[in-house]
Amino acid sequence: MNNMTKGAEGASAFSPMTISDADFRRMVNFIQSSYGIDLSQKKQLITGRLSPAIRKLGYKSFGEFVNHVLDKKEDSEITLIINKLTTNYTFFMREKEPLDFFREKIIPDLVQRHQRDKCLSIWSAGCSSGEEPYNLSMFLFDYLGSQASQWDTRILATDISAQALTAARKGVYTLPDTIPPEWKRKYFTPNKDGTHTVAPAVRNNVDFRTFNLMGPIQFRRKFDMIFCRNVMIYFDQPTKDALVRRFYDATVPSGYFMISCSENLGANAPYRRLATAVFQK
Repeated sequence: MNNMTKGAEGASAFSPMTISDADFRRMVNFIQSSYGIDLSQKKQLITGRLSPAIRKLGYKSFGEFVNHVLDKKEDSEITLIINKLTTNYTFFMREKEPLDFFREKIIPDLVQRHQRDKCLSIWSAGCSSGEEPYNLSMFLFDYLGSQASQWDTRILATDISAQALTAARKGVYTLPDTIPPEWKRKYFTPNKDGTHTVAPAVRNNVDFRTFNLMGPIQFRRKFDMIFCRNVMIYFDQPTKDALVRRFYDATVPSGYFMISCSENLGANAPYRRLATAVFQK
């Protein structure tokens, strides 16, 4: 076999597989109806990101893969699609302005409200690799200080991606410069490779669970505050509006809701705006 032939074979092995318009529509409709994610303008993304994994699993074509996914609906292959087509990108202290509002305004209000039961109910919806709920726990521990052990501040953290949740539970990160030095000392343990592991007290304050936001929200308690940041960017407006209504119904009266600074709620959103990305029931 000459070098030219080898090169041609190598290129075909790594080039994206083609997907027919019919199979593309079938996959897009299934993902949107089941998980809310709108991939209707992402044909190139689908073929580019999924082709290597599909080949590795032994499928000869996208059509064969789509047939199997829609017929069997196996968690492993659906998880593969979700992990490849959504970006689990987050970091500590992301978007300072709304986090400052949480630290300076919301935490004092919630602590005042719950002086009797000393129990807060906070949900990080779409928590990705865990930085957000850990970050929130650190704010709470800082505010409560020596009283923290008397409070139940455990945060529910959910994501559809099992891969992201596995990383979140490990709690091992390369820390950005935005982390305050005192937090590095109080809330992290340094590792030999330069990474840091979240301290046990902070890890134990977060309950990670797999959850599909398209399903009914039926947790034991309603929430004092719900965070859903950089998640609804994947949804079309009707899906987003319906989800915001479910969040609203799952929020206690006068409870809070936070999105990212790059997102907006629809014109008919039930929450009232308090500050950039911050809303109240």
